[in-house]
Order: sequence, then structure tokens, then C-alpha cells
Amino acid sequence: MTHGPLLPAEEPEKPERPSYIGIHSLDNETDILFVSSGCGQGVGWNSSHVMTMRARDFVVGEYDPGDYARVYQKAIKSGDADEEDDEDDASAYQMYVYLKTATGVPVLTRVTSFKCDNCVVYIGVAYPEVPYRGHQELEVQQLDGAMQRLNISRNNVISAAMAKRGSDNAPATSRTPLGYAKGKTTKAAIILEHPDSTQLETEETGRRPAGPHIVFVTGSIAKFIDADPSDLHNFPFLKLVAPEDLTHTSEFFDRLADSSDVLFETFALLQRPPVIEGDIIVDDKDNMRIIVECLGASVTDGVALMLRRLR
Repeated sequence: MTHGPLLPAEEPEKPERPSYIGIHSLDNETDILFVSSGCGQGVGWNSSHVMTMRARDFVVGEYDPGDYARVYQKAIKSGDADEEDDEDDASAYQMYVYLKTATGVPVLTRVTSFKCDNCVVYIGVAYPEVPYRGHQELEVQQLDGAMQRLNISRNNVISAAMAKRGSDNAPATSRTPLGYAKGKTTKAAIILEHPDSTQLETEETGRRPAGPHIVFVTGSIAKFIDADPSDLHNFPFLKLVAPEDLTHTSEFFDRLADSSDVLFETFALLQRPPVIEGDIIVDDKDNMRIIVECLGASVTDGVALMLRRLR
């Protein structure tokens, strides 16, 4: 009889528990490209050491360690590992996994992640109070309207058995496909410093709130707005938002700070934001609005956003 981790009970408010943001490559190697300082509390190693490792090497379980990398590959959907990765899916993924730690005791971690620009952005929230009880299968939940589940490990076993028997067609119940967007979906990932670490401008000053600054952004942001990604480093995120959506976008960040869940919001970006000082300022009525759906998650030392262009 197989069994998974004992999942923690739902909590109405965001608990004070280890949480962090990371980025790893979108391939079988899963090389870690960035991780926030919160990983020190989450897995016991500092960020510089973690960045010498691979994400897949942290996953502890009785299943194939390569299952984690397969979560993000089109082969999961098509059964053809030779096909190119499909970047059209607009979903995020959530899974509970045990991760290796510096103490040698695996820690249960809720991983929420999404694909963008040949990398995977993930948000880890640790539950150190949950004891390790063995983990025989990797199950993933898709975060969107479908809320479908996919058992990676079980699908791999079924696929291998079917191949051994020489069958070309797996039974209809052998896998639950993830939902994929029907057309090309433009996405961009952004990591912000934690809002509490910034000095926000107040209403009394009469100036527009600056908001948290950008510490990482994928190159695909150039498909949304007229700005070079390198110019956005350390730039206030809220200055990219259309003035009419500034209030409810700020409220979105407030909700993120109080929640342990991934939240969604829709707002407009300015196509030509005033990124570089001295540039010609585009009149507001001539500045096209880019409508985006934003998936956001807040941890103790940052905020991760995934933007999907709607129109």
C-alpha cells in the first residue's frame, strides 16, 4: 500500500514558517540559478551553497529522483520524450515533497512553481513539524480553473509497463493530462524584494507609491512593455502599473503579505513606462495598457510573480 506525506491542515493566516524563492533551469539537470536567503531556515544551507546544487537532488522519496524534472516537460503530456518542451501551458504547479536538509532529516515542503523563459520559478514553504514517513509517489496539482492532479511516479510505472508489453496505446485511465493553453501564451517571471523592506511613499507626500523593487526579471518582459530587462533591475514594480490600477494592485500585495497561498489578480501595465530618467515621457492617454493576469506568492524575504498577457 502506497502512502504520501501527511499534509498539514489548512491555515487561515500566513504562519511564521521557513519560506523562500528559487529559480532553476528547465531541463533534466535542474541547476539552481537563484535562491533567496530564506533557504537557510528551510533546508539549513546558505544560498551560496544551495546554488552549487541541483533542485532534483534535494527531493527525497522512494520514487525515481528524475520525476521532479519531468513535471515540467511536455513528455508528461504527450508520452514522447523526443518532442520539444511546450511553453504554451499557463498553469502553475503545486506539490508536497520532502527535501534534503543539512541536518540529514528530510523536511516536508510545499513547492509552488511555474515555467518561464527556460527556467522554473518556485516558492518553497517548509513544515518542519511534520515527521518524515516515507514518500513513494510524486503527485502534482495544477493551479488553475481545472485543478487537475497528475501522479508523476505512477504514470512512469504504467508507461514503462506498457512499453515492455509492446503496446502503442496506453489505456485511457493511465494518465491525467495537465491543461495546456490552446494558443501561444506570453509569460514573464518577476521576483521582488519583500514589501516590508522598502520605504513606501505615503499619500501625504502626494507622490506615487514606489512599492517593492525588482531583483530578477525574465527577458520575456520585453514582450509586455517597451523596456530592456536590464533597466528594470532595482526598479519599483508599481511604476510599471497603469495609474488607474495602482490602488487595487497595492491591495493585492497587501493580501499576498497576509496569505500563505498563491493568489491571482488582473491589472494593466503601461506599455511605455518611465524606466530611464531623461527619456521622453509618453502622455498617459497615448500610453497603451497591457492587461495581465498575475499569479503571486509572498515569502519571508521576497515576492514571486508570474505575469500572463491577456491582451
